[in-house]
Amino acid sequence: MSPLAPRLARYRWLLAIAPAVLALDQVTKLWIAATLPPNTYGAPGHIEIVSGFFNLVRVGNTGAAWSLLSGRSSWLAGLALVALLAIFLFRRHLGLERRAVQIAFGLLCGGIVGNFIDRLAYGQVVDFLDFHFGDYIYPTFNIADSGIVAGVILYILISIRPEPTRGTTGSAAQKS
Repeated sequence: MSPLAPRLARYRWLLAIAPAVLALDQVTKLWIAATLPPNTYGAPGHIEIVSGFFNLVRVGNTGAAWSLLSGRSSWLAGLALVALLAIFLFRRHLGLERRAVQIAFGLLCGGIVGNFIDRLAYGQVVDFLDFHFGDYIYPTFNIADSGIVAGVILYILISIRPEPTRGTTGSAAQKS
């Protein structure tokens, strides 16, 4: 076994989930691009899945979530690289040896790379999931965005939950 194999094995959950999220994101975006013409949000050509609630559309977003920083796609692509580098450099401080943390960062990294690829290939992110909640229309998003949000939420939940201590039981701890 190469010296690299045991080191990579420590991150097996991250290394399995990130490519899965990335693949699902890119396959769905390719399908949307092959199925729908550009800019179908609120226009003919979208696919209505659940009337008045859920549509598939095809829109481009040059910004971040909720179109923040619109027109800054290159800057956001650079920020994605910095985020991935920071995750790599601070992996020990982030607790990436823990399975739950690897799952969170697998979701996050897969999403970051998915949107990064869009920014490089198209100069914008392809969004297609369109939800309406009565009068409120949720911003259109994609699988990569879902991975990023789910990963961040999961990491926050993991971070605020106390880490269980290993090797002690309640009765043994009380005896000492």
